[in-house]
Amino acid sequence: MKSKIKEIDTGLTFDNSFIQQLNGFYIPTSGEKSKAPKVIKFNYALADELGLKYDDEEKLADLLSGSIASKGAQPIAQAYAGHQFGGFSPQLGDGRAILLGEIIDKNGKRRDIHLKGSGQTPFSRGGDGKAGLGPVIREYILGEAMYALNIPATRGLAVTMTGEKVIREQLQDGAVLARVASSHIRVGTFQYFAACNEPDKVKQLADYTINRHFPEIAGTKDQYRKLLCTVRDRQADLVARWVLAGFVHGVMNTDNMAISGETIDFGPCAFIDNYDPNAVYSSIDREGRYALSNQPYIAQWNTARFAETLLPLLHVDDAKAIEIATEEIQNFTEAYQTKWLKRVTTKLGLSNIEKGDLELANKLFELLEGQHVDYTQFFRSLSQAAKGEIGRTQKLFDDHSKFDEWHVNWLQRFSSDSLPIEAKIASMNAINPIYIPRNHLVEEAIQAAEKNNDFELFEKLLTVLAKPYEERTGLEKYADSAPKEFGPYKTFCGT
Repeated sequence: MKSKIKEIDTGLTFDNSFIQQLNGFYIPTSGEKSKAPKVIKFNYALADELGLKYDDEEKLADLLSGSIASKGAQPIAQAYAGHQFGGFSPQLGDGRAILLGEIIDKNGKRRDIHLKGSGQTPFSRGGDGKAGLGPVIREYILGEAMYALNIPATRGLAVTMTGEKVIREQLQDGAVLARVASSHIRVGTFQYFAACNEPDKVKQLADYTINRHFPEIAGTKDQYRKLLCTVRDRQADLVARWVLAGFVHGVMNTDNMAISGETIDFGPCAFIDNYDPNAVYSSIDREGRYALSNQPYIAQWNTARFAETLLPLLHVDDAKAIEIATEEIQNFTEAYQTKWLKRVTTKLGLSNIEKGDLELANKLFELLEGQHVDYTQFFRSLSQAAKGEIGRTQKLFDDHSKFDEWHVNWLQRFSSDSLPIEAKIASMNAINPIYIPRNHLVEEAIQAAEKNNDFELFEKLLTVLAKPYEERTGLEKYADSAPKEFGPYKTFCGT
């Protein structure tokens, strides 16, 4: 345990229920004092929600780098295990992150404040516990983009440079990401105590999770089965949003699956440019385990690992518990398809779901494959195609005849929908973005920051991504595909 660090008043209202109720689930720790911390990006709107004071820039930089603590904070490293690329590690834990504590924000919502890259913890396993500037910027950009796209995700509160270098393939500027989440309880948190053969602690964690995240099921009959079902359905919904937005997480390990249903720990991640169901961007995912189209199957697999930890709570009879868990995990496919179909029909301008819509949607993705179609541009252009202006959409295909046949069938279904065409087009434009964090633009922003300490591109990109559905004059390059010379694109986790 590190020595107690200086505390300051930050205006935050802490109520650290995880510490108060889950003794033995964490180890107290603190961040390392940074050499010369400097906040290079601060989320003022989010800070206001949290009630965080930010009038003293020097103290704010110290706080957000982990050099000092807020009054009421009780920094800890959380314990968890996890399946990483299918292989089980019985002890992982926060190796380069600390939970400062939980606050009750101005809307009465409980939220974690977390620092990523703040130095060694008891779970660092020989690592330095720090992060490079590039990966921190990437996660900040992607998190804020996902927030604007209505995809549940942890959000960036700040990017703080530490004034030190970290050693990876080469020297990099050190940085800390301050992020906010509903909680950092993971499938791996349950796995840790199940692997330790401590069923009482699994029950304790399950009860805490229900009370914190799903109070509507607390104390009800079969509440642990309902917990499994709720987590399953949230994961199905989350991954349906990912896939239909063209987002590839990159490291869907069980320690990176939040029970709350938020996207968490998305380091080597990216949005697709051209549609490719086999898209992989993580440099360490050499077998494509976490490819775009594999994500629903992995989410189901991860949820099955969660179910295994709950077996003693599902029924006193082992065989019956396995039967219950198996049934609910098998229902993941239906839950996912329901969520996916509801959203994809909205993307296609349909206000209700009719027989044949699933086939229509599936046929679309079949024809997109191998045609080098810019995914985001395609769906955005459909609102024009709905009015008969199909030239822009046709040009996206190597062979536009493939689109023409599907377009006739879609337009017939679109026209049969009872809503006025203006309402249908408005609905499409509200779910099909113009602007996403395109990989070449994210990389340009990272390179400018890493090489020249130039954050102008970073700031501009965030401004554009904050309103992804609103077309604005002068931002055409942010809607363009990557140049032909860009790629193949790989991302790195920054550990």
